Amino acid sequence: MAEETKILVLGPTGAIGRHIVWASVKAGHPTFALVRKNAVAIPKPTLITAANPESKEQLLESYQKSGVTLLEGDINDHASLVKAIKQVDVVICAAGRLLIEDQVKIIAAIKEAGNVKKFFPSEFGLDVDRHDALEPVREVFEEKAKIRRLVEEAGIPYTYLCCHAFTGYFMRNLSQLDTTVPPRDKVYIQGDGNVKGAYITEADVGTYTVKAAADSRTLNKAFHIRLPKNYLTFNEVVSLWEKKIGKTLERIYVPEEKVIEQIKVSSFPNNYLLALYHSQQIRGDAVYEIDPAKDVEAYELYPDVKYTTVDEYLNQFV
Repeated sequence: MAEETKILVLGPTGAIGRHIVWASVKAGHPTFALVRKNAVAIPKPTLITAANPESKEQLLESYQKSGVTLLEGDINDHASLVKAIKQVDVVICAAGRLLIEDQVKIIAAIKEAGNVKKFFPSEFGLDVDRHDALEPVREVFEEKAKIRRLVEEAGIPYTYLCCHAFTGYFMRNLSQLDTTVPPRDKVYIQGDGNVKGAYITEADVGTYTVKAAADSRTLNKAFHIRLPKNYLTFNEVVSLWEKKIGKTLERIYVPEEKVIEQIKVSSFPNNYLLALYHSQQIRGDAVYEIDPAKDVEAYELYPDVKYTTVDEYLNQFV
């Protein structure tokens, strides 16, 4: 691909989309954002709001001032979608979980446009072809896997972004429910706390996504982000926090059968968060060997990228 890659972000004001837009701008790529007219705001869980405090209006104003091209359109408006896609090289979908199945409309538009060099379907989590997650997370992962198969069947060039656990969801509160800051007295840990997990800031997801967008080595590959200093057990994470606050927390280990029961009796978003935590902290869905024929590791491709470590991320809460 050319050094400058025209990048279109779908879902540009969401929790991840905003970071992809800024990373693209910072990298000097012509950046486009699809924006719906008179979109209805969807209430966000407290944890998500805490991690992403800017409003949609504030973001769009900042985008325009930074040279982002705002294109009016909608995933449900085929003509506007095709028109937007025809202007770019790469399409990155950062739509939320409620719109995963609607990506069939994006696939159809990309096929009609005929010019896209790479498509990133909305994933941005665990590898949906390698997981042992429980409901309600399993259903979402299966929907994402179906989109993968449709992309492949359509012959659309792709990259699947597997970034695992966002710090804004997992580290902001050390995976504790109903709080937006890390605990200072006791911490609940799923399982024995010794299973490796992969953590990354949302801003770094943006950086690595844009790197992959302009790199032919990620073409038709799953792109795995498991950064060495952020590939940690939960016991290691808690120890980092304890060192910062100079205090030993009471560690309460929750056995898997209890976690499963909590998931069943909890309502959204807690049941979803508990299932995400369970997938990584107990089932070990971030622990696997990659297949060079279909996978690439971000750190191996871009060892010089300066990413935020979990240790550094936690400093803001001291």
